[in-house]
Amino acid sequence: MKKKKIDNYKGFEQGPIRPPSEASSLLIRLTRNCPWNRCTFCRVYKKRKFSLRTVENIIKDIDFLHGYIERIQQIIDPGGFVDNKAINTLYNSFKEKDRMAFNAAMNWYASGMNSIFLQDANSLIMKPDDLVFVLEYIKKCFPDVDRITSYARSHTIVRIKQPDLKRIADAGLNRIHVGMESGSDIVLKKINKGADKETHIKAGLKVKDAGMELSEYVMPGLGGIDYSIEHAMETALALNSINPEFIRIRTLAVTNGTVLAEETEKGEFQKPNDTMMAKELRLFIETLDGINSYIKSDHILNLFETVNGKMPEDKEKMINIIDRFFELEPEKRILYQIGRRMGFFRGPDDMDDSPHLERVEQACDLYGVTPENVDFVIADLMKRFV
Repeated sequence: MKKKKIDNYKGFEQGPIRPPSEASSLLIRLTRNCPWNRCTFCRVYKKRKFSLRTVENIIKDIDFLHGYIERIQQIIDPGGFVDNKAINTLYNSFKEKDRMAFNAAMNWYASGMNSIFLQDANSLIMKPDDLVFVLEYIKKCFPDVDRITSYARSHTIVRIKQPDLKRIADAGLNRIHVGMESGSDIVLKKINKGADKETHIKAGLKVKDAGMELSEYVMPGLGGIDYSIEHAMETALALNSINPEFIRIRTLAVTNGTVLAEETEKGEFQKPNDTMMAKELRLFIETLDGINSYIKSDHILNLFETVNGKMPEDKEKMINIIDRFFELEPEKRILYQIGRRMGFFRGPDDMDDSPHLERVEQACDLYGVTPENVDFVIADLMKRFV
């Protein structure tokens, strides 16, 4: 008889990433790394083995956090006065391996303790009974939390029985983040996503039917130059079928150490430049129809952070922002591209009377940015944010 592997508790854990929208969330690790880990564009979990954490170890993490929150609340008075000396004394009383949990608790307390994010890449791969137990324990320890969220793969969601998905939602998981990336079957196969368009649509509808909010991520540029139009239109059509609460834009950055980087080096993949991806994004938004999703462009990789709004009422406003980029003179367009990735501009209108414009001009002069090399400069800048 094969012995069951024992996952000895080695202390509080946190995974490497979370969505930008979960910056203020308490991170609780349920699984380690990604069970699929084959997407050609992603390097986050490479050379890391996937594993499920035991329920017992997850509960120990939650107990640590709960205990630290209680002790912090005893030190900080109801008026919000922070006794830094007392906090430092408490911090120094912990062993080094326990300080991560205390820091997590302290940061969460300071942010208002409103939301919790379950790590790592696919928490729903846990057995439904185990996940429900963990969620109910979280709600018992932190009853005032408004939102509990997690990443999940579409392939995993479609395999969960709908009553179990509803139980998970009722236990407290009320938002799912799904990396759709594309709605094109050609693109999904090329990037080895492990899900097709039909699977994404079915999974999205199941999440909504269970009563959870759905946040779908799409990646402009992922179809390359060859499939840019197909990628934009098929992704929009898939989302039209789902009508998720949120559509989040994550522009492609080809990073070293990925299969996609190797394909780019061999000439098998050609990444669209900013101008091409702006056209792709415009086509994508233009094709969205019959939905009331919120479009979110909340990442520095995106050329337009101000392309935010609710469908359908803000559709024209978002398209006009992209059109404003094309109205810029070529020299101004380059300045915007560089300034955007330097964090100075959120949208083309930010260039008007900007106090940062001179710094961007100096940077372009320093690095010799020209119309001929701007795409290469932008590609290098974007690698810093992945």
